[in-house]
This record gives sequence, C-alpha cells and structure tokens, in this order.
Amino acid sequence: MPADPLHRAGNPQRSMTSPPSPGSGASAVEVRRSARRRRTVSAYREGDRTVVLIPARMSEAEEQRWVNVMLDKLAAQESKRVLGDAELVERAERLSEQYFDGRARPASVRWVTNQNTRWGSCTPAEGSIRLSHRLQGMPEYVVDYVLVHELAHLLVPGHGPNFWQLLEAYPRTERARGYLEGVVAADRLPHQPAGRDE
Repeated sequence: MPADPLHRAGNPQRSMTSPPSPGSGASAVEVRRSARRRRTVSAYREGDRTVVLIPARMSEAEEQRWVNVMLDKLAAQESKRVLGDAELVERAERLSEQYFDGRARPASVRWVTNQNTRWGSCTPAEGSIRLSHRLQGMPEYVVDYVLVHELAHLLVPGHGPNFWQLLEAYPRTERARGYLEGVVAADRLPHQPAGRDE
C-alpha cells in the first residue's frame, strides 16, 4: 500500500514501536496517533516496519485490535501481488545473502507453468531455479521458503542431512511446509458441484 503523504504530515501525538505479529513480514510496528484523525485508520510499510495511523482518542484495546486488522489487511494485499521474474531474481539474491552468506548464486530464477506436481525445481549445473506458477498469490513467506529450498540445492544437490541443515536457517520452514501441505490436501478433497444444497 503506497504511503499517503497527507497522513505523514503533522506531529503525531504518540508513537510506539512494538514487535510484529507472526507472519506480518515486518520487524516492528509503529503506531502514530493524531488528534486531527477522527475515525479512519490506515497503514503502510516503511522499510522494515509497519506504520499504523489511528485517531488519538482510541483506547489501548482498540489500538491493538486495529493494529492486528491492518497487519492482516497489508499481508493480504501483498500476497496478491505477483512478482515478475526480475523481482524473483532480486528476491533470491537477497535470500541467499541473508541465509547462505551469498554463496548460492542462481544464474536464472523464473516462473514456469509446466510444474503441476512440484512447487519448484533447480538444475545446479546450470544454476537455474524454476518456481511453479501455482505459488503466485501465496503468502510471501511461502514463496521465500520455496526459493530458499531451491537456493540450498545450488549448494547441496540432494535431500540429505547437509541439505536439511542448510534449510534450518530459514525460520519459517515448518510453517511454509504446513501451508503447502494444506494446499495439497485441499486439492485432494472431493469437490461438491456448485449450487448444490445439502
């Protein structure tokens, strides 16, 4: 969500920084209260933090509720944004720096539409990484997990103990794997015809 320059103007009555909610993708939340703001609440990302703008009269309980609502709203908006191939390359490079000290260097990273049974694949000899188009629209931490998984294959081709040890560096591995397992399980459920009432 782009920052609203009008909401940045003026001095907020109070600022506070708090830890993020799980899965928010930001390292901190800053709440800015404004006496001029009557009813509206808005939020935007500013670097590694999320800024939530609220009316000054809100109680602490209302503040916390609105912070959670706005974090969820931002996360939902971000998960709908589809990354292009160039952004995937940048993201892979950033993740390699963060989790593998930059040692995993892909020659190419791109979306493909011919992977319906795998989330991603890697050809270590070529340094190429391919992600299934089915990941598009999933939460960022899930896409990041698949990227980290494939980046780890550039360093360790198989799925042996050394590979899984590398993958432990990514803190949301179990959560992302659970999400993907849930998607697979949901696809296997019998689907009722549309419009049929029980």
